[in-house]
Amino acid sequence: MNSRHKAPLDQRLLAALAEHPVAASLVGVEMVERFTSSPTPIGILASIPLGDLAATVKRTVDARKIGFVNIDSTPGLGHDPGALAYLQGIGAVGVVSTRQAMIERATGLGLLTMQKVFVTDRSNLRRSLQSITRSRPDLVQLMPAMVLRHVERQVRAVGVPCLAAGFVQSADDVVEALRHGAVGVCTSDEELWGLRRSALRAS
Repeated sequence: MNSRHKAPLDQRLLAALAEHPVAASLVGVEMVERFTSSPTPIGILASIPLGDLAATVKRTVDARKIGFVNIDSTPGLGHDPGALAYLQGIGAVGVVSTRQAMIERATGLGLLTMQKVFVTDRSNLRRSLQSITRSRPDLVQLMPAMVLRHVERQVRAVGVPCLAAGFVQSADDVVEALRHGAVGVCTSDEELWGLRRSALRAS
């Protein structure tokens, strides 16, 4: 792992989440302009056509945002090392994937990483936690958000910061996630992007 490259970005990520616990979930290029003018410093770019990806990444970088590209939902990008090299070449800061191998490769390149996991039952949870333990991403995106209250102890034990995602629709949902150990949430609800941790009731 290229730790010298990653360290400043890790600090930037932690500082961002300290005051802005809501990360923007962006589906398509139409939401990117609104994200870059919003207070939230972190965004996940999904379903961006390959032809628009370089310009979209540049827009987020120019706006001083921390953008994670969802490799799994970028049409035409693929899941091989060449995809990561391409993302690095266009200036991407981080990547999101459900695939352990992609997370490990991206970490080796010094990119920020977020591993997405869907928890549907205890068996699925066990496999997901084992994968996270091996890949050691910077962040875990846990879906759906409401399951966090049931798996808080296990998630905390892994030691990787967690963002709750899926059905985050109100400030109360954000507070609930923080109360159960998440460092933040991901949502496409633009009304929540400006929430600051200091403005939320005690969590």
